[in-house]
Amino acid sequence: MNALPLLLIGLAIFAGGYVLYSKFLGNRVYKLDASFKTPAHELQDGVDYVPTNKFVLWGHHFTSVAGAAPIVGPAVAVIWGWVPAFLWVTLGTVFFAGMHDLGALWASARNKGRSMGTLSSRYIGARGANLFLVVIFLLLLMVIAAFAVVIKDLLISTPSAVIPAWGAVAVALLVGQAVYRYRMNLSLVTVVGVAALYGLILLGDAVPVELPDPILGMSPATFWIVALFVYAGIASLLPVWVLLQPRDYINGVQLFVGLGILFVAVLLSAPTVVAPAFNDTVPAGTPDLLPLLFVTIACGAISGFHGMVSSGTTSKQLDKETDARFVGYFGAVGEGMLALGAIIAAIAGYRTMADWKAVYTAFGEGGVGAFVEGGGEIVNSGLGLSASLSSTVLATMAILFAATTMDTGMRLLRFVVQEAGEVAKLKISNGVGTLIALAAGMGLTFSQGADGAGGLRIWPLFGTSNQLLASLTLSIVAVMLIRKRRNPAPALVPLAVVFVMAFWAALAQLGDLYDARDWLLLTIDVVIIVAAVWVAFEAVVAMRRASQEPPEAADADVTEKAEVTG
Repeated sequence: MNALPLLLIGLAIFAGGYVLYSKFLGNRVYKLDASFKTPAHELQDGVDYVPTNKFVLWGHHFTSVAGAAPIVGPAVAVIWGWVPAFLWVTLGTVFFAGMHDLGALWASARNKGRSMGTLSSRYIGARGANLFLVVIFLLLLMVIAAFAVVIKDLLISTPSAVIPAWGAVAVALLVGQAVYRYRMNLSLVTVVGVAALYGLILLGDAVPVELPDPILGMSPATFWIVALFVYAGIASLLPVWVLLQPRDYINGVQLFVGLGILFVAVLLSAPTVVAPAFNDTVPAGTPDLLPLLFVTIACGAISGFHGMVSSGTTSKQLDKETDARFVGYFGAVGEGMLALGAIIAAIAGYRTMADWKAVYTAFGEGGVGAFVEGGGEIVNSGLGLSASLSSTVLATMAILFAATTMDTGMRLLRFVVQEAGEVAKLKISNGVGTLIALAAGMGLTFSQGADGAGGLRIWPLFGTSNQLLASLTLSIVAVMLIRKRRNPAPALVPLAVVFVMAFWAALAQLGDLYDARDWLLLTIDVVIIVAAVWVAFEAVVAMRRASQEPPEAADADVTEKAEVTG
Protein backbone atom coordinates (compact mmCIF):
# COMPACT_ATOMS: atom_id res chain seq x y z
CA MET A 1 0.00 0.00 0.00
CA ASN A 2 1.03 3.64 -0.24
CA ALA A 3 1.07 6.18 2.55
CA LEU A 4 -1.62 8.50 1.20
CA PRO A 5 -4.61 6.66 2.75
CA LEU A 6 -2.87 6.69 6.13
CA LEU A 7 -2.37 10.44 5.89
CA LEU A 8 -5.98 11.13 4.86
CA ILE A 9 -7.50 8.80 7.47
CA GLY A 10 -5.29 10.25 10.20
CA LEU A 11 -6.18 13.85 9.32
CA ALA A 12 -9.88 12.93 9.16
CA ILE A 13 -9.73 11.43 12.67
CA PHE A 14 -8.02 14.55 14.02
CA ALA A 15 -10.57 16.84 12.32
CA GLY A 16 -13.48 14.81 13.68
CA GLY A 17 -12.01 14.90 17.17
CA TYR A 18 -11.65 18.67 17.16
CA VAL A 19 -15.03 19.41 15.58
CA LEU A 20 -17.03 16.93 17.64
CA TYR A 21 -15.30 15.70 20.79
CA SER A 22 -13.59 18.96 21.78
CA LYS A 23 -16.94 20.75 21.38
CA PHE A 24 -18.56 18.20 23.70
CA LEU A 25 -15.79 18.67 26.26
CA GLY A 26 -15.92 22.45 26.08
CA ASN A 27 -19.70 22.74 26.32
CA ARG A 28 -20.76 19.78 28.47
CA VAL A 29 -17.78 18.76 30.61
CA TYR A 30 -15.68 21.87 31.24
CA LYS A 31 -18.48 24.35 30.43
CA LEU A 32 -16.10 27.03 29.20
CA ASP A 33 -17.39 30.53 29.90
CA ALA A 34 -16.36 33.55 27.80
CA SER A 35 -17.35 35.91 30.64
CA PHE A 36 -15.02 34.27 33.18
CA LYS A 37 -12.16 36.61 34.18
CA THR A 38 -9.02 34.67 33.39
CA PRO A 39 -5.77 34.95 35.39
CA ALA A 40 -4.17 36.82 32.47
CA HIS A 41 -6.55 39.72 33.20
CA GLU A 42 -6.97 39.31 36.93
CA LEU A 43 -3.23 39.09 37.67
CA GLN A 44 -1.80 40.88 34.62
CA ASP A 45 1.85 41.83 35.24
CA GLY A 46 3.37 42.14 31.77
CA VAL A 47 5.88 39.36 32.50
CA ASP A 48 4.13 36.00 33.03
CA TYR A 49 0.45 37.05 33.10
CA VAL A 50 -0.25 38.55 29.68
CA PRO A 51 -3.65 38.41 27.86
CA THR A 52 -2.82 36.98 24.44
CA ASN A 53 -4.50 36.57 21.08
CA LYS A 54 -5.62 32.95 20.85
CA PHE A 55 -3.72 32.31 17.60
CA VAL A 56 -0.50 33.66 19.08
CA LEU A 57 -1.09 31.64 22.26
CA TRP A 58 -1.81 28.51 20.24
CA GLY A 59 1.54 28.94 18.50
CA HIS A 60 3.29 29.36 21.86
CA HIS A 61 1.51 26.35 23.36
CA PHE A 62 1.84 24.08 20.32
CA THR A 63 5.57 24.55 19.84
CA SER A 64 6.23 24.39 23.60
CA VAL A 65 4.62 20.98 23.91
CA ALA A 66 5.70 19.63 20.50
CA GLY A 67 9.40 19.10 21.06
CA ALA A 68 11.54 16.30 19.70
CA ALA A 69 9.52 13.65 21.56
CA PRO A 70 6.57 13.41 19.09
CA ILE A 71 9.19 12.79 16.40
CA VAL A 72 11.44 10.43 18.36
CA GLY A 73 8.73 8.29 19.98
CA PRO A 74 6.65 7.42 16.88
CA ALA A 75 9.74 6.99 14.69
CA VAL A 76 11.11 4.49 17.23
CA ALA A 77 7.80 2.71 17.93
CA VAL A 78 7.23 1.68 14.30
CA ILE A 79 9.73 -1.10 15.00
CA TRP A 80 6.67 -3.06 16.22
CA GLY A 81 4.84 -2.23 12.99
CA TRP A 82 3.04 0.88 11.81
CA VAL A 83 -0.53 -0.15 12.75
CA PRO A 84 -0.10 0.01 16.56
CA ALA A 85 1.77 3.32 16.31
CA PHE A 86 -0.84 4.80 13.95
CA LEU A 87 -3.80 3.79 16.13
CA TRP A 88 -2.23 5.03 19.38
CA VAL A 89 -1.27 8.38 17.83
CA THR A 90 -4.64 9.10 16.22
CA LEU A 91 -7.05 7.74 18.83
CA GLY A 92 -4.77 8.75 21.71
CA THR A 93 -4.68 12.34 20.47
CA VAL A 94 -8.45 12.60 20.12
CA PHE A 95 -9.61 10.89 23.33
CA PHE A 96 -6.59 11.20 25.62
CA ALA A 97 -4.25 14.07 24.72
CA GLY A 98 -6.83 16.67 23.71
CA MET A 99 -8.93 15.97 26.79
CA HIS A 100 -5.85 16.06 29.06
CA ASP A 101 -4.39 19.29 27.65
CA LEU A 102 -7.71 21.13 27.60
CA GLY A 103 -8.46 19.85 31.11
CA ALA A 104 -5.14 20.99 32.54
CA LEU A 105 -5.57 24.43 30.96
CA TRP A 106 -9.11 24.76 32.31
CA ALA A 107 -8.13 23.56 35.79
CA SER A 108 -5.27 26.04 36.04
CA ALA A 109 -7.26 28.96 34.63
CA ARG A 110 -9.96 28.28 37.23
CA ASN A 111 -7.28 28.50 39.93
CA LYS A 112 -5.46 31.75 39.14
CA GLY A 113 -3.00 30.14 36.74
CA ARG A 114 -1.51 27.80 39.34
CA SER A 115 0.65 24.91 38.20
CA MET A 116 -0.40 21.28 38.51
CA GLY A 117 2.10 20.80 41.33
CA THR A 118 0.41 23.51 43.37
CA LEU A 119 -3.11 22.41 42.43
CA SER A 120 -2.37 18.93 43.73
CA SER A 121 -2.10 20.47 47.20
CA ARG A 122 -5.62 21.88 46.97
CA TYR A 123 -7.33 18.94 45.32
CA ILE A 124 -5.33 15.91 46.46
CA GLY A 125 -3.51 16.95 49.64
CA ALA A 126 -0.19 18.28 50.93
CA ARG A 127 1.56 14.89 51.04
CA GLY A 128 0.62 14.12 47.46
CA ALA A 129 1.61 17.62 46.35
CA ASN A 130 5.18 17.29 47.63
CA LEU A 131 5.65 13.97 45.86
CA PHE A 132 3.98 15.43 42.75
CA LEU A 133 6.67 18.11 42.67
CA VAL A 134 9.37 15.43 42.77
CA VAL A 135 7.95 13.71 39.67
CA ILE A 136 7.56 17.06 37.88
CA PHE A 137 11.11 18.12 38.72
CA LEU A 138 12.59 14.86 37.41
CA LEU A 139 10.52 15.00 34.24
CA LEU A 140 11.49 18.58 33.41
CA LEU A 141 15.12 17.77 34.14
CA MET A 142 14.96 14.92 31.63
CA VAL A 143 13.37 17.18 29.04
CA ILE A 144 15.91 19.99 29.10
CA ALA A 145 18.92 17.66 29.37
CA ALA A 146 17.84 15.27 26.63
CA PHE A 147 16.61 17.94 24.23
CA ALA A 148 19.88 19.86 24.57
CA VAL A 149 21.70 16.74 23.36
CA VAL A 150 19.18 16.09 20.56
CA ILE A 151 19.60 19.66 19.27
CA LYS A 152 23.38 19.46 19.57
CA ASP A 153 23.44 16.27 17.51
CA LEU A 154 21.31 17.85 14.77
CA LEU A 155 23.41 21.02 14.65
CA ILE A 156 26.51 18.88 14.15
CA SER A 157 25.02 16.32 11.74
CA THR A 158 23.15 18.94 9.68
CA PRO A 159 25.33 22.09 9.63
CA SER A 160 22.96 23.69 7.12
CA ALA A 161 20.42 24.00 9.96
CA VAL A 162 22.68 26.16 12.16
CA ILE A 163 21.83 29.54 10.61
CA PRO A 164 18.02 29.05 10.55
CA ALA A 165 18.01 27.52 14.06
CA TRP A 166 19.76 30.48 15.69
CA GLY A 167 18.41 33.09 13.26
CA ALA A 168 14.92 32.18 14.48
CA VAL A 169 15.78 33.84 17.82
CA ALA A 170 16.42 37.19 16.11
CA VAL A 171 13.21 36.87 14.07
CA ALA A 172 11.25 36.15 17.27
CA LEU A 173 12.64 39.22 19.03
CA LEU A 174 11.56 41.41 16.09
CA VAL A 175 8.12 39.78 15.97
CA GLY A 176 7.61 40.44 19.70
CA GLN A 177 8.49 44.12 19.30
CA ALA A 178 6.31 44.49 16.19
CA VAL A 179 3.23 42.92 17.80
CA TYR A 180 3.40 44.23 21.36
CA ARG A 181 5.35 47.47 21.20
CA TYR A 182 4.37 48.82 17.79
CA ARG A 183 0.94 47.12 17.56
CA MET A 184 1.47 46.10 13.96
CA ASN A 185 -1.04 43.94 12.09
CA LEU A 186 -0.61 40.33 13.21
CA SER A 187 -1.28 38.83 9.77
CA LEU A 188 1.35 41.06 8.14
CA VAL A 189 3.90 40.30 10.87
CA THR A 190 3.19 36.57 10.50
CA VAL A 191 3.73 36.55 6.74
CA VAL A 192 6.96 38.56 7.00
CA GLY A 193 8.23 36.47 9.94
CA VAL A 194 7.58 33.12 8.25
CA ALA A 195 9.13 34.40 5.02
CA ALA A 196 12.21 35.45 7.01
CA LEU A 197 12.49 32.00 8.59
CA TYR A 198 12.33 30.25 5.23
CA GLY A 199 14.81 32.75 3.86
CA LEU A 200 17.14 31.69 6.66
CA ILE A 201 16.61 28.04 5.70
CA LEU A 202 17.69 28.82 2.12
CA LEU A 203 20.68 30.74 3.46
CA GLY A 204 21.61 27.93 5.80
CA ASP A 205 21.44 25.38 3.00
CA ALA A 206 23.81 27.57 0.94
CA VAL A 207 26.12 28.40 3.86
CA PRO A 208 26.42 25.42 6.25
CA VAL A 209 28.22 26.18 9.52
CA GLU A 210 30.67 23.66 10.95
CA LEU A 211 32.44 24.75 14.12
CA PRO A 212 36.21 24.39 14.43
CA ASP A 213 37.51 21.85 16.91
CA PRO A 214 38.31 23.11 19.48
CA ILE A 215 36.29 26.31 19.84
CA LEU A 216 36.94 28.47 22.92
CA GLY A 217 38.71 25.49 24.43
CA MET A 218 35.68 23.21 23.98
CA SER A 219 34.64 20.59 21.49
CA PRO A 220 31.77 21.58 19.15
CA ALA A 221 29.45 19.25 21.09
CA THR A 222 30.26 20.88 24.42
CA PHE A 223 30.04 24.38 22.95
CA TRP A 224 26.58 23.84 21.49
CA ILE A 225 25.24 22.37 24.75
CA VAL A 226 26.61 25.28 26.81
CA ALA A 227 25.21 27.79 24.29
CA LEU A 228 21.78 26.13 24.42
CA PHE A 229 21.65 26.23 28.22
CA VAL A 230 22.75 29.86 28.31
CA TYR A 231 20.05 30.74 25.78
CA ALA A 232 17.38 28.80 27.70
CA GLY A 233 18.36 30.48 30.97
CA ILE A 234 18.10 33.96 29.46
CA ALA A 235 14.81 33.13 27.74
CA SER A 236 13.32 31.89 31.03
CA LEU A 237 13.99 35.27 32.70
CA LEU A 238 12.78 37.62 29.95
CA PRO A 239 9.13 38.75 29.95
CA VAL A 240 7.18 36.10 28.08
CA TRP A 241 6.13 38.52 25.31
CA VAL A 242 9.72 39.53 24.47
CA LEU A 243 11.05 36.18 23.23
CA LEU A 244 9.30 33.02 24.41
CA GLN A 245 5.82 33.78 23.13
CA PRO A 246 6.69 35.35 19.74
CA ARG A 247 9.33 32.67 19.11
CA ASP A 248 6.84 29.93 19.76
CA TYR A 249 4.16 31.62 17.69
CA ILE A 250 6.22 32.30 14.59
CA ASN A 251 7.88 28.90 14.89
CA GLY A 252 4.46 27.32 15.23
CA VAL A 253 3.27 28.84 11.98
CA GLN A 254 6.53 27.98 10.21
CA LEU A 255 6.46 24.45 11.55
CA PHE A 256 2.85 24.01 10.47
CA VAL A 257 3.94 25.15 7.00
CA GLY A 258 6.75 22.58 7.20
CA LEU A 259 4.25 19.86 8.05
CA GLY A 260 2.17 21.07 5.13
CA ILE A 261 5.18 20.68 2.85
CA LEU A 262 5.65 17.10 4.05
CA PHE A 263 1.96 16.25 3.70
CA VAL A 264 1.70 17.79 0.21
CA ALA A 265 4.78 15.80 -0.79
CA VAL A 266 3.01 12.64 0.42
CA LEU A 267 -0.08 13.66 -1.58
CA LEU A 268 1.94 14.18 -4.78
CA SER A 269 4.30 11.23 -4.51
CA ALA A 270 2.08 8.68 -2.70
CA PRO A 271 5.18 6.90 -1.34
CA THR A 272 5.04 3.17 -0.72
CA VAL A 273 4.91 1.94 2.85
CA VAL A 274 7.80 -0.51 3.10
CA ALA A 275 7.62 -1.17 6.86
CA PRO A 276 5.44 -4.08 8.06
CA ALA A 277 1.98 -3.39 9.49
CA PHE A 278 2.85 -5.74 12.37
CA ASN A 279 6.50 -6.67 12.75
CA ASP A 280 6.86 -10.36 13.68
CA THR A 281 10.64 -10.30 13.37
CA VAL A 282 11.70 -7.52 15.72
CA PRO A 283 15.43 -7.34 16.52
CA ALA A 284 16.73 -9.21 19.53
CA GLY A 285 16.36 -7.23 22.75
CA THR A 286 13.25 -5.35 21.62
CA PRO A 287 10.78 -5.17 24.53
CA ASP A 288 7.20 -6.35 24.23
CA LEU A 289 4.65 -4.15 22.48
CA LEU A 290 2.62 -4.02 25.67
CA PRO A 291 3.16 -1.93 27.68
CA LEU A 292 6.14 -0.23 25.98
CA LEU A 293 4.17 1.20 23.04
CA PHE A 294 2.24 3.45 25.43
CA VAL A 295 5.37 4.98 26.94
CA THR A 296 7.57 4.97 23.83
CA ILE A 297 4.96 7.18 22.17
CA ALA A 298 4.12 9.66 24.90
CA CYS A 299 4.13 13.08 23.23
CA GLY A 300 1.98 12.64 20.14
CA ALA A 301 -0.66 10.57 21.97
CA ILE A 302 -0.75 11.92 25.56
CA SER A 303 1.98 13.57 27.60
CA GLY A 304 2.24 14.75 31.19
CA PHE A 305 4.62 17.49 30.04
CA HIS A 306 1.66 19.12 28.28
CA GLY A 307 -0.07 19.56 31.62
CA MET A 308 2.99 21.39 32.92
CA VAL A 309 2.95 23.77 29.95
CA SER A 310 -0.83 24.24 30.07
CA SER A 311 -0.74 25.14 33.76
CA GLY A 312 2.75 26.65 33.88
CA THR A 313 2.71 29.27 31.14
CA THR A 314 -0.32 28.94 28.83
CA SER A 315 -3.00 29.43 31.52
CA LYS A 316 -1.36 32.72 32.50
CA GLN A 317 -1.84 34.06 28.97
CA LEU A 318 -5.39 32.88 28.22
CA ASP A 319 -7.45 35.88 27.10
CA LYS A 320 -10.87 34.17 27.23
CA GLU A 321 -11.69 30.85 28.82
CA THR A 322 -13.41 29.76 25.61
CA ASP A 323 -10.04 30.11 23.83
CA ALA A 324 -8.89 27.06 25.80
CA ARG A 325 -10.60 24.71 23.35
CA PHE A 326 -8.59 26.03 20.40
CA VAL A 327 -5.34 26.49 22.32
CA GLY A 328 -5.40 23.31 24.41
CA TYR A 329 -7.24 20.73 22.34
CA PHE A 330 -6.08 21.90 18.94
CA GLY A 331 -2.56 22.23 20.33
CA ALA A 332 -2.70 18.50 21.06
CA VAL A 333 -4.06 17.88 17.55
CA GLY A 334 -1.11 19.81 16.11
CA GLU A 335 1.29 17.53 17.94
CA GLY A 336 -0.66 14.48 16.80
CA MET A 337 -0.21 15.68 13.22
CA LEU A 338 3.53 15.96 13.81
CA ALA A 339 3.60 12.40 15.19
CA LEU A 340 1.62 11.22 12.16
CA GLY A 341 4.18 12.88 9.90
CA ALA A 342 7.00 11.18 11.80
CA ILE A 343 5.33 7.77 11.34
CA ILE A 344 4.86 8.28 7.60
CA ALA A 345 8.44 9.52 7.14
CA ALA A 346 9.79 6.51 9.06
CA ILE A 347 7.77 3.85 7.23
CA ALA A 348 7.51 5.27 3.69
CA GLY A 349 10.72 7.27 3.34
CA TYR A 350 12.83 4.24 2.41
CA ARG A 351 12.91 2.53 -0.97
CA THR A 352 12.76 -1.09 0.22
CA MET A 353 12.06 -3.07 3.37
CA ALA A 354 15.74 -4.05 3.37
CA ASP A 355 16.67 -0.36 3.57
CA TRP A 356 14.18 0.07 6.41
CA LYS A 357 15.50 -2.94 8.31
CA ALA A 358 19.05 -1.63 7.89
CA VAL A 359 17.99 1.37 10.02
CA TYR A 360 15.86 -0.51 12.54
CA THR A 361 18.51 -2.96 13.70
CA ALA A 362 17.75 -2.54 17.41
CA PHE A 363 15.14 -1.02 19.67
CA GLY A 364 15.74 2.72 19.98
CA GLU A 365 17.00 3.13 16.42
CA GLY A 366 15.27 5.43 13.95
CA GLY A 367 14.07 8.47 15.84
CA VAL A 368 14.90 11.95 14.56
CA GLY A 369 17.35 10.52 12.03
CA ALA A 370 14.61 8.43 10.39
CA PHE A 371 12.30 11.47 10.31
CA VAL A 372 14.91 13.69 8.64
CA GLU A 373 16.20 11.03 6.25
CA GLY A 374 12.86 9.45 5.35
CA GLY A 375 10.94 12.72 5.29
CA GLY A 376 13.67 14.34 3.21
CA GLU A 377 13.35 11.57 0.63
CA ILE A 378 9.57 12.06 0.44
CA VAL A 379 9.88 15.84 0.02
CA ASN A 380 12.62 15.36 -2.57
CA SER A 381 10.53 12.98 -4.66
CA GLY A 382 7.20 14.76 -4.14
CA LEU A 383 8.19 18.41 -4.58
CA GLY A 384 11.49 18.12 -6.39
CA LEU A 385 13.49 19.97 -3.75
CA SER A 386 17.15 19.01 -3.60
CA ALA A 387 18.05 16.30 -1.10
CA SER A 388 20.15 18.82 0.84
CA LEU A 389 17.38 21.44 1.08
CA SER A 390 14.77 18.80 1.98
CA SER A 391 16.92 17.56 4.85
CA THR A 392 17.60 21.13 5.98
CA VAL A 393 13.88 21.92 6.14
CA LEU A 394 13.09 18.86 8.26
CA ALA A 395 16.19 19.14 10.46
CA THR A 396 15.32 22.79 11.16
CA MET A 397 11.77 21.74 12.04
CA ALA A 398 13.09 19.19 14.52
CA ILE A 399 15.56 21.67 16.06
CA LEU A 400 12.96 24.42 16.45
CA PHE A 401 10.45 22.03 18.00
CA ALA A 402 13.06 20.81 20.48
CA ALA A 403 14.42 24.29 21.23
CA THR A 404 11.02 25.83 21.98
CA THR A 405 10.29 22.96 24.35
CA MET A 406 13.69 23.30 26.01
CA ASP A 407 13.30 27.02 26.77
CA THR A 408 9.75 26.53 28.06
CA GLY A 409 10.97 23.56 30.10
CA MET A 410 13.64 25.74 31.69
CA ARG A 411 11.04 28.33 32.66
CA LEU A 412 8.81 25.63 34.14
CA LEU A 413 11.73 24.10 36.03
CA ARG A 414 12.39 27.50 37.55
CA PHE A 415 8.76 27.64 38.66
CA VAL A 416 9.07 24.18 40.27
CA VAL A 417 12.26 25.20 42.11
CA GLN A 418 10.45 28.27 43.45
CA GLU A 419 7.43 26.19 44.49
CA ALA A 420 9.72 23.75 46.28
CA GLY A 421 11.23 26.74 48.05
CA GLU A 422 7.78 27.79 49.24
CA VAL A 423 7.26 24.31 50.69
CA ALA A 424 10.56 24.72 52.57
CA LYS A 425 9.55 28.26 53.66
CA LEU A 426 12.22 29.82 51.42
CA LYS A 427 11.63 32.62 48.95
CA ILE A 428 13.67 31.96 45.80
CA SER A 429 14.05 34.79 43.30
CA ASN A 430 13.68 34.30 39.55
CA GLY A 431 17.44 34.64 39.07
CA VAL A 432 18.39 32.16 41.78
CA GLY A 433 15.70 29.73 40.63
CA THR A 434 17.04 29.86 37.09
CA LEU A 435 20.63 29.30 38.27
CA ILE A 436 19.52 26.23 40.24
CA ALA A 437 17.64 24.90 37.21
CA LEU A 438 20.65 25.53 34.96
CA ALA A 439 23.04 23.84 37.39
CA ALA A 440 20.80 20.76 37.68
CA GLY A 441 20.24 20.51 33.92
CA MET A 442 23.89 20.98 32.95
CA GLY A 443 25.03 18.71 35.76
CA LEU A 444 22.89 15.87 34.43
CA THR A 445 23.83 16.53 30.81
CA PHE A 446 27.57 16.49 31.48
CA SER A 447 27.44 13.75 34.13
CA GLN A 448 28.75 11.15 31.69
CA GLY A 449 31.25 13.31 29.81
CA ALA A 450 31.73 16.54 27.89
CA ASP A 451 29.78 15.24 24.88
CA GLY A 452 26.55 15.36 26.86
CA ALA A 453 25.98 11.60 27.01
CA GLY A 454 24.38 12.01 30.43
CA GLY A 455 21.51 13.91 28.84
CA LEU A 456 20.30 10.83 27.02
CA ARG A 457 21.23 8.33 29.72
CA ILE A 458 18.11 9.23 31.65
CA TRP A 459 15.90 9.18 28.54
CA PRO A 460 14.62 5.58 29.00
CA LEU A 461 12.66 6.79 32.02
CA PHE A 462 11.21 9.84 30.26
CA GLY A 463 8.24 8.07 28.71
CA THR A 464 7.35 6.24 31.91
CA SER A 465 7.51 9.28 34.19
CA ASN A 466 5.78 11.40 31.55
CA GLN A 467 2.80 9.07 31.35
CA LEU A 468 2.56 8.66 35.11
CA LEU A 469 2.50 12.44 35.38
CA ALA A 470 -0.28 12.60 32.77
CA SER A 471 -2.38 10.22 34.84
CA LEU A 472 -1.77 12.27 37.99
CA THR A 473 -2.79 15.45 36.16
CA LEU A 474 -5.98 13.72 35.03
CA SER A 475 -6.65 12.79 38.66
CA ILE A 476 -6.73 16.50 39.58
CA VAL A 477 -9.09 17.20 36.69
CA ALA A 478 -11.30 14.28 37.80
CA VAL A 479 -11.49 15.56 41.39
CA MET A 480 -12.51 19.01 40.13
CA LEU A 481 -15.22 17.52 37.91
CA ILE A 482 -16.55 15.36 40.74
CA ARG A 483 -16.66 18.39 43.05
CA LYS A 484 -18.73 20.22 40.44
CA ARG A 485 -20.97 17.15 39.95
CA ARG A 486 -20.00 16.81 36.30
CA ASN A 487 -19.29 13.61 34.41
CA PRO A 488 -15.69 12.57 35.28
CA ALA A 489 -15.61 9.63 32.83
CA PRO A 490 -13.75 11.56 30.06
CA ALA A 491 -10.92 11.99 32.58
CA LEU A 492 -11.17 8.67 34.44
CA VAL A 493 -10.97 6.38 31.40
CA PRO A 494 -7.68 7.77 30.02
CA LEU A 495 -6.40 8.09 33.60
CA ALA A 496 -6.89 4.37 34.22
CA VAL A 497 -5.42 3.23 30.89
CA VAL A 498 -2.37 5.48 31.04
CA PHE A 499 -1.60 4.77 34.71
CA VAL A 500 -1.79 0.99 34.28
CA MET A 501 0.42 1.00 31.19
CA ALA A 502 2.97 3.41 32.66
CA PHE A 503 3.15 1.61 36.00
CA TRP A 504 3.51 -1.73 34.21
CA ALA A 505 6.36 -0.26 32.12
CA ALA A 506 8.05 1.19 35.21
CA LEU A 507 8.05 -2.22 36.90
CA ALA A 508 9.44 -3.88 33.75
CA GLN A 509 12.20 -1.27 33.55
CA LEU A 510 13.02 -1.85 37.20
CA GLY A 511 14.10 -5.41 36.48
CA ASP A 512 16.06 -4.40 33.38
CA LEU A 513 17.92 -1.65 35.24
CA TYR A 514 18.77 -4.00 38.11
CA ASP A 515 20.14 -6.60 35.70
CA ALA A 516 22.22 -3.87 34.04
CA ARG A 517 23.43 -2.65 37.46
CA ASP A 518 22.49 0.91 36.44
CA TRP A 519 22.10 2.19 39.98
CA LEU A 520 21.40 5.84 39.04
CA LEU A 521 18.43 5.05 36.79
CA LEU A 522 17.32 2.29 39.15
CA THR A 523 17.16 4.76 42.03
CA ILE A 524 15.28 7.32 39.96
CA ASP A 525 12.84 4.65 38.75
CA VAL A 526 12.15 3.57 42.34
CA VAL A 527 11.54 7.18 43.39
CA ILE A 528 9.13 7.69 40.48
CA ILE A 529 7.24 4.46 41.23
CA VAL A 530 6.88 5.19 44.94
CA ALA A 531 5.83 8.80 44.33
CA ALA A 532 3.32 7.81 41.64
CA VAL A 533 1.70 5.07 43.74
CA TRP A 534 1.47 7.36 46.76
CA VAL A 535 -0.06 10.22 44.76
CA ALA A 536 -2.46 7.81 43.03
CA PHE A 537 -3.64 6.51 46.42
CA GLU A 538 -4.13 10.07 47.67
CA ALA A 539 -6.03 10.89 44.46
CA VAL A 540 -8.44 7.98 44.93
CA VAL A 541 -9.11 9.11 48.49
CA ALA A 542 -9.64 12.67 47.25
CA MET A 543 -12.12 11.51 44.58
CA ARG A 544 -14.11 9.53 47.13
CA ARG A 545 -14.12 12.49 49.51
CA ALA A 546 -15.20 14.84 46.71
CA SER A 547 -18.14 12.60 45.83
CA GLN A 548 -19.35 12.66 49.45
CA GLU A 549 -18.95 16.40 50.06
CA PRO A 550 -21.53 19.02 49.04
CA PRO A 551 -21.13 20.21 45.43
CA GLU A 552 -18.65 23.02 44.87
CA ALA A 553 -20.08 26.52 44.59
CA ALA A 554 -21.22 27.81 41.22
CA ASP A 555 -18.43 28.69 38.82
CA ALA A 556 -19.09 32.40 39.29
CA ASP A 557 -17.92 32.04 42.88
CA VAL A 558 -14.94 29.80 42.20
CA THR A 559 -12.43 32.62 41.80
CA GLU A 560 -13.01 33.60 45.40
CA LYS A 561 -12.44 30.05 46.57
CA ALA A 562 -9.58 29.11 44.27
CA GLU A 563 -6.69 30.38 46.40
CA VAL A 564 -4.38 27.45 46.94
CA THR A 565 -3.67 26.58 50.54
CA GLY A 566 -0.91 24.39 51.89
